[in-house]
Amino acid sequence: MERIAELEVMDDEEQARGYAKADFSEGHNRFVALFRDIFPDTSPGDVALDLGCGAADVTIRFARALPAVRVVGIDAAEAMLAIARDAIAAQPELDGRIRLVRGHLPEAALEAQAYDIILSNSLLHHLVDPHTMWRAAQHYGKPGAPVFVMDLRRTESREEARRLVARYTQPTDAPVLINDFYNSLISAYTPEEIRAQLDEAGLNHFTVQPLMDRYVLVHGRLR
Repeated sequence: MERIAELEVMDDEEQARGYAKADFSEGHNRFVALFRDIFPDTSPGDVALDLGCGAADVTIRFARALPAVRVVGIDAAEAMLAIARDAIAAQPELDGRIRLVRGHLPEAALEAQAYDIILSNSLLHHLVDPHTMWRAAQHYGKPGAPVFVMDLRRTESREEARRLVARYTQPTDAPVLINDFYNSLISAYTPEEIRAQLDEAGLNHFTVQPLMDRYVLVHGRLR
């Protein structure tokens, strides 16, 4: 199925509220667990950069699971960052361990090659130019830094997208959230497209693997 792009920046307050109320614990806990399985050798003092952190649910879970690591989350949507600030403030044990930055890739004002870990969850499918993701990882990550990206993968048909939406959403979910899930499934990149992106970016040593019935996982170390 041909890709149908959606908006890059989710800066609508209704969207932000819908995401803040939704339960993403299964997928987001899996994200953190898979990172720890694949890259178990994080060090005290490491700083991770979370590209497209949104409401910071993954950012927070990552920081809680790896207490020796600090995390910088960057997102272009102020509505999402407002939710993120409230969520972080409600967990005083994270004080000083998470910093949020508003910025739009690739122009974000962050220090080059300053980050020990590069993370991203569910940003890639929003990008009109997917190479923005891989250039950002190379620009901001230190040599040898692990890069860990998880995203939806595009369905083969609209019918399959609708089946997945019915399977993984609840009647209590906000309508905007349900609609966004469908749009994301048809705007996501296929594993084959991602492999081509990585080859073009000089990251052909990265691993691309389908995950469950709707995700794709990309990981590797910068050279």
